[in-house]
Amino acid sequence: MRKIINAEQVSYVVTRNINYTNICKYTCHFCAFSKGKTKENLRGKPYLLSFEEIGNRALEAWNRGATEVCMQGGIHPHFDGETYLNICNAITTKVPDMHIHAFSPLEITHGATSLGISIENFLIMLKESGLKTMPGTAAEILDDDVRKNICPDKLNSNQWLEVIKTAHRVGIKTTSTIMFGHQEHIEHWSTHLIKLRELQKETGGITEFIPLPFVSMESPMYKRGNARPGPTFREVLLMHAVARLALHPYIQNIQSSWVKLGSSGAESCLHAGVNDMGGTLMNESISKAAGSIHGQEFEPLKMETFIKGLGRKPVLRDTLYNDISNEKTINKVDSEALDQMQFFLDSAHPIY
Repeated sequence: MRKIINAEQVSYVVTRNINYTNICKYTCHFCAFSKGKTKENLRGKPYLLSFEEIGNRALEAWNRGATEVCMQGGIHPHFDGETYLNICNAITTKVPDMHIHAFSPLEITHGATSLGISIENFLIMLKESGLKTMPGTAAEILDDDVRKNICPDKLNSNQWLEVIKTAHRVGIKTTSTIMFGHQEHIEHWSTHLIKLRELQKETGGITEFIPLPFVSMESPMYKRGNARPGPTFREVLLMHAVARLALHPYIQNIQSSWVKLGSSGAESCLHAGVNDMGGTLMNESISKAAGSIHGQEFEPLKMETFIKGLGRKPVLRDTLYNDISNEKTINKVDSEALDQMQFFLDSAHPIY
């Protein structure tokens, strides 16, 4: 099926993750990013980036060839809708042509509620401020019985779906995700995939599906004995393969998370229906905080070499899956890696 749809191409995007804060008022029991212990030196100290720092990181990414910044973070107690608008403005001021891929449905809901406006109106405001697409994160498992255990104060399934539908309605495309290997069962996977398929049949606004294996090592609920230690390798392969079949022909791009699986795990998934390797990232902190050991950047030249080594054709893409292999980014794929430790330094000026 993958070969019929995507031939032998494997796509990737040069992007930078900017996680602007690890301070969060929500109580997601799986989250090590804001709830994990600091003594293991994985989460790092609580931090909050300034608008200026966010803009500077976007500019640095652009100069290294990135076409996208992916931005998410904790729901800081002082954040409101204006915060998210200002984050977009910080990027567009410094790098007008950068594609802003940002804000989970939870962040969108929080921003709209804080301003006392509808989600649709808030999304329109964000779009006018430069938001181009949204990550379909915070989905976890779209089953409310499971959600009550793992993220009791987060959006319920219908609320998550409604934010995504609303984004599509105002012209903002999104990705879609699932987090699996914790408390859920196979039937919850099926429900989740069916809900995504039906949503996509209605809107056509989902660009890709990204299975996210639960990284358990520093997760609070795993530490308390309330979760599995992540999916088995067989389950990882099944999730990607079944998603390819179940979502066809509505979602045609299935992505593997090299951050969570490593290059060898991603390679196996490329033989199980996957056609996309996602972003090069430059910085990644959420999986790292949970205990992932697979690094924070997959440099573009290494990505190209990796894909070619599998007998497949690497395709440098933009966020919307347009082939940009011959554009300016390809000339910068050999940029030197960033100093990763800089990401965990606290900024002098908070953004609230």
